[in-house]
Amino acid sequence: MIDINISMKRLFVNSMIVLVIALSAATAMTPATAKEFLPPNYAFSTNYYNSYGEPDIYASVLGDPEFERGSTGDLRIILANKGVPLGFKSITSVDTNEALHAISLKELEYEASRTTALGIKARLVSPTPYVDINPRTSSQTLEELISGEIPEDPLNFTITISNKAPGGDYFLLLPLSYEYQSQVRMATTDVQLLGLANLDHTTNYRSVNRTLTIPIRIRESADFEVENVDGHLIAGSTSVINVTYRNIGELRADEANARIVVMRPLSISKSVVPLGTIGAGESKTASFVISASAGAVIKTYGIDSEIKYRDEDGETAFSDNLRLSVPLEPAEEKIRLGIWAVNGLITLGIYLIVNIIRNKNKYA
Repeated sequence: MIDINISMKRLFVNSMIVLVIALSAATAMTPATAKEFLPPNYAFSTNYYNSYGEPDIYASVLGDPEFERGSTGDLRIILANKGVPLGFKSITSVDTNEALHAISLKELEYEASRTTALGIKARLVSPTPYVDINPRTSSQTLEELISGEIPEDPLNFTITISNKAPGGDYFLLLPLSYEYQSQVRMATTDVQLLGLANLDHTTNYRSVNRTLTIPIRIRESADFEVENVDGHLIAGSTSVINVTYRNIGELRADEANARIVVMRPLSISKSVVPLGTIGAGESKTASFVISASAGAVIKTYGIDSEIKYRDEDGETAFSDNLRLSVPLEPAEEKIRLGIWAVNGLITLGIYLIVNIIRNKNKYA
């Protein structure tokens, strides 16, 4: 029975030697610079202790997490590892053997790194269409995160807030993936048979996937849309165009003024119309007197407008550009002339047809 075990062990050792030679390029990296590519079998190591505990990663936002509607900015997130060792349990007794005792103490030193997170990959995800994550910054990495230490550089993500985003609290998702050492085993002298004379321990790792929640806030404010445009322009004339604006935001707008900008062939004598205070959900109508030149092209004109107001802090604020679509119709004189011309052509056509019929009958 003993001879069989020895033969099996020799066969296993020889197989491992062949495998190590085949993978020599991959295993050339030293334990000090990277984790082992292929840890030796448990037969070549001894486990003196089991340790307990693992990384416990938290995230917090640096600076003000509040963003303006329609803005683009950086969201800086700092990760912190609050993992603590929960204890150790002796697995292999060393009795009074001082050499083995020293080796077991060295394993304890290695086990202390159990709470370090390695190879952290973080990806910021927006579950709402109102917040867009710049794909160039959506993925970030950290080589390691030691328990109790804070990285010098935060994760930096660029986000854009929709100009249609309702104000309030939002929650972004930060999926994380990383590893930590789950067990350390001290190498025995048998590893020399594998050509790993300098290897004093092996490490096994465990993968972790978890998702953190990142809160941000979109600032509440007044916001506007064009609810209705009443009226049309007439070439060569002056018309009154009534524009109804609605405050679709969460806060009221004080001392609001509506302003439009027109360009040739249109003109306006008073481009600013006061609206007063517009509460959240309230609508106000501004009347603009607009002139169109006689030679203006007949089409629908796009006119830019905006609302200037004071916000809840008493500061001057401006709405986004509010586009108006106003049709231009031809002058009535031109319409009448056109109608007369058409009627004249019809009359002339009828006269010619009647004459042709009469002449045909005359010579029949």
